[in-house]
This record gives sequence, structure tokens and C-alpha cells, in this order.
Amino acid sequence: MNTNISKILLALMPLLAAAATLPAQAAADAAGTTAAAATAPAESPMTDGEIRKVDTAAGKLTIKHGPIVNLDMGAMTMIFRVQDPAMLAKVKEGDRVKFSVARINGALTVTALVEPPPVQ
Repeated sequence: MNTNISKILLALMPLLAAAATLPAQAAADAAGTTAAAATAPAESPMTDGEIRKVDTAAGKLTIKHGPIVNLDMGAMTMIFRVQDPAMLAKVKEGDRVKFSVARINGALTVTALVEPPPVQ
């Protein structure tokens, strides 16, 4: 029976070691994300998209978009948070836009949005 316990403990050792490093890794990731978020808007390229939904209550936009190069993401439709809630009032469903996205505190967030030109 002691042999079985020893085998189980030996099998669990790598998992325990990995778990012990998680808080330190999380802190390092958070620090990196914060630093990256501070510079991300200036460095993020603009992506073409079409507004599919404006959710003012949740502070989110659903955008059908082309490839997002800085996030290594292909074209698709997805929901994004907005960095500035005022962006939500500038667009409506069906608008073609150019926008920048960055990962801020783990969430994909629209950091810049070029408003559609006025209809003439």
C-alpha cells in the first residue's frame, strides 16, 4: 500500500510543481498585458469590418471583420468590448468601419474606430 501511495505522489509531483508556478506566471502575464495595453492602440493596425450589432448596455460591438494581423486572427464575425463607450454612439448596424483591436486585461477590445463618412 505504501508503494501505491509513493507511485501516486511521484505521478502528481509534476502537476504540483506546475500548479505552484501559476500565481507567478499569472502576475507576469498581467504585468505584460498591462504594458502591452498601454502601447497597443498606437501599434495596432486598422482592420476593415462591418458592424453587425451595437449592444450599448453591454458596451460591445459585433463586427464581421477581415484578418486582424496583430492578433494572428483570420476573418470572422465576433463580439468585441469597446475601450471608449462613446464609440457605440458613432456607429450603427451595417456601417463599414476601420478599427483596431488589442487584448486588454484578457479581453479583445476595440481601441480605435474610424467612423463611417456621412451619407450625402
